[in-house]
Parts: sequence; structure tokens; C-alpha cells
Amino acid sequence: MLYWLLFETLFPYFSPLRLFSYVTFRTAFAGLTALFLSIFLGPWMINRLRRLEIGQYIRDEGPQSHKSKAGTPTMGGLLILTSIVVPTLLWTNLRNPYVWIALFGLLGFGAIGFWDDYTKVRLRRSLGLTARAKIGLQVVVALMIGWLLLLLHSRGLYSTTMNVPFFKQLRPDLLIDAYLESAYTYPLAFLFFFGFLMVVLVGSANAVNLTDGLDGLAIGLMIIAAGAMTVLTYVGGHREFATYLNLERVPGEAELTVFCGAMTGASLGFLWYNAHPAEVFMGDVGSLALGGGLGTVAVLIKQEILLVFVGGVYVVEALSVILQVASYRMRGRRIFLMAPLHHHFEKLGWQESKIITRFWIAGLVMALFALTTLKLR
Repeated sequence: MLYWLLFETLFPYFSPLRLFSYVTFRTAFAGLTALFLSIFLGPWMINRLRRLEIGQYIRDEGPQSHKSKAGTPTMGGLLILTSIVVPTLLWTNLRNPYVWIALFGLLGFGAIGFWDDYTKVRLRRSLGLTARAKIGLQVVVALMIGWLLLLLHSRGLYSTTMNVPFFKQLRPDLLIDAYLESAYTYPLAFLFFFGFLMVVLVGSANAVNLTDGLDGLAIGLMIIAAGAMTVLTYVGGHREFATYLNLERVPGEAELTVFCGAMTGASLGFLWYNAHPAEVFMGDVGSLALGGGLGTVAVLIKQEILLVFVGGVYVVEALSVILQVASYRMRGRRIFLMAPLHHHFEKLGWQESKIITRFWIAGLVMALFALTTLKLR
């Protein structure tokens, strides 16, 4: 909106407004707008949630130290979404289709999280939607994103070729149609494309959701992950950098840098109120939205594999749950004292603040490693 007003409309009459054509300049302003919007609206949102008695319900089987957190306002993810969407609409070129797909991924998964949180509040319990319902709805959103991507692909605006870390020449095509000679095998290609997309998007959303168990843990890691993704979107969308680093480039993807900058700023602002001891929790509306948005950006810029390292702690947390469930069902024994992994360390006697800080450090190391792979090819 401001991009259209300040650059496309007023620039011919006032040349200094050329600044607003630069992605880096608008990314900085989007991040600052999101940060201050989150901090400014935070007290109002927290008080509003308290008045509506939208408080957190704690699982009976959870750590005893969490019992004191019962009643803390939740669904603070609405503040995060507002602080991302508004700056994105203000500072991006809204003619760019990738921006709208990223917003759709963010809001689509956020809507599922909102429904889940609302169910918990309405029924006054710690469980909302059933696992089958949540996953089913997430699959629907992922399929819709896949359909939009194929629509862009048919118009030559999106590549299904994927970047692979450490390998310059290895660029597999997710549609694998380049390797298929018979038209009868085309359905297999589309099945693989949508299957892979669902793993990335649904996996990303739920990994962030599972990590959201300690004050500031998930949102602090999101600052790191979104910050790394901001760098990746800029480098991948810059013609000279992408050519030098031999990256699969999608024309126009640089505009997603502004979106990622808004995610980083909004996450930083929310941490102001979510830091230990938390004044508000993001709820599923925040965790699913952030995970879905992060996964959508990774798919758009062709860094699906690198997302594993960018959100490394999220992946480890999700794997700890998968391994725990699989081990218990197959052997009748648990691997960890409690899953996700951060609860395991709580059971070992680690202080909550120590777990959070050390997980942040691990997340930062993994994100920096992800960025180094751009050159290690």
C-alpha cells in the first residue's frame, strides 16, 4: 500500500522516494513497524484476553511447575498475526503473487489454530480439536497452497526445481515430469509433489506447535529462524547473488524478504510479553500460523531442505515426540522422561530459563550453519 503510494505514485514528483523501491529499505521498515505494533498493542490485547477469560488450561500429566501458569491469557498469536499482516500490506508490492501465497499460508494455518484454541476455551479443557481433525485441516490448506503453486508453474512464474545444500548441480524436480516419458505416470509426479509439500508445510506447522511449551522458547527460536529466512529470501531473489551462489531463483521472490522481516519484528515484539515469566501465550493460533508461514516461504524460495537446519530445534522437538510415541507403541517403553524434548530436561531438574537459553543457542548455531551452506556447495 505504501509502496504503491510512495514509490509508484509520488516518486515521479519527488526523487528521494526512490528509497521505497529497495527491498532492504522496506524490509527494515516492515520489521520496525511489526516490532512497535506488537509492543504497542500488547497491553491492550492482554487485558482484552483477561476480560474475556481466555486463559491457558494445563494438562494434568504436564510438569508440576506449569500448574502456576494456568489462567495466563492465551491466543496471543492474534497479536503476532496482526503485527505481521499489517506491515506486509503496508510495505510489500501487493502485485507480487508470492506475498499473497505466504499470507495465505500464515492465515490458513492460523485459522486452524484459532479454531483449536477457541474449542479449548469454549469447552474449558486443555484439548481442543482432535488430532485427526487438526491434521486433516492442515492437509487441506497445504493442498490449496500446492494448487496455487502449480497454477503459477503453468504460467512460468514458479519453478518446482529444488535447491539442495552442499551440491551445486543436484537440483531435483519435485514434479519429476522431466524424467517421465509416459503420460500415464503423470499422476505419480503430482502425487509426489503434493505429498512432499504436505510433509514440509504440515511438519513445519506442528514442529513449532510442539515446541511452544516454555515461556519464550518457540517465539525466540522463531526470531532466529525468520531472521535466517530473511537472508535466504534476499540472497535467493537477488540476481547477482543467486547466480554467484548457483541457487535456483524464482523471479520476484525477493519481495518475500519484506514478509520475513515483518515475521522477525513481530516475533521480537511478542517476546517482550512472552519472556519468562510470560504475560501471554501465543496459543495454537500463533504457533501453527508461524510454522505454516515459515514452511510456505521455504517452499516458495526452493529451500525446503535447508528449512530443516533453519528450524533445527523445532525439528528435534518434533522428532522427540515421534520417537517417544513410536517407542512406546512398539516396545512399551519410553525414550525420554517426557516429550517434547524440553519437558525431558525439565524432568531432569533443569530450570526453565536455562532450557530456553540453551535451546536458543542451539537454534542460532543451526541457523548460522544453514546460512554457511550457501557457500559450501
